Amino acid sequence: MRIAVITVAGISSRFNEGIDEDMKVLKCLYSEGGKADTLLYHLVKKCDYADRIVIVGGYKFNDLKAFCDEKLSSEFPNLSLVENTHFSDYGSGYSLYLGIVEAMKYAPDEVLFVEGDLDIDNDSFRKVVDSEHSVLTYTSETIYANKAVVLYMNNEQRYKYAFNSSHGLLKIDEPFSCILNSGQTWKFKNTEALAKANEAFFKEDVEGTNLSIIQRYIDSLSEEDIEIIHLLRWTNCNTRNDYRNIMNYWRGEA
Repeated sequence: MRIAVITVAGISSRFNEGIDEDMKVLKCLYSEGGKADTLLYHLVKKCDYADRIVIVGGYKFNDLKAFCDEKLSSEFPNLSLVENTHFSDYGSGYSLYLGIVEAMKYAPDEVLFVEGDLDIDNDSFRKVVDSEHSVLTYTSETIYANKAVVLYMNNEQRYKYAFNSSHGLLKIDEPFSCILNSGQTWKFKNTEALAKANEAFFKEDVEGTNLSIIQRYIDSLSEEDIEIIHLLRWTNCNTRNDYRNIMNYWRGEA
């Protein structure tokens, strides 16, 4: 049983900046065309290899539910929708936590997790899907502290993450041998270790980011359990200009 988890609970603050309140949208549903021009549709289509696709929403959840019911359910009957009622007062970790809780109901052999504001080329995504290992991803994007999730290897040859949730400067307090821009897409092959990391997050850091769960998970693995995959084309959709650039790629792929 393979499960894919997509989290789309955030309030899309940068995407909706300067937009009148009644015109604000859930970023993954924004479209300048039809349903096929939404981030969510493209991600769900990539994840349709999975036996179950879990979508975790929060902000404008009723809009998300209506879109899934009306636009996605007939084409993708393997969807499960989960509501995060703490999308505004907890960090991103609680969405992943809820997604994993839902995934574990199906006794999965593996869980793939992708953040819902990303666009990734099909070939790179397929490499993540096809890997026989737990997967960490990275991109060739320049690392800017105000938006990047940093993946680095420390002097003990262990992979670590760094991120500033307030979008300020980053600081790494240990020596490192390499530093990469995380592709914010992961695959977890050891579901027992994932369940333990998820439980520890809930008990110890429930208001933290999703990296709290992910770091606990990878710390429990040996180096040979992990594959690092480069995502050739990757866009984190933070603004409407980002969306339009992504649309140009989609039109080229069509």
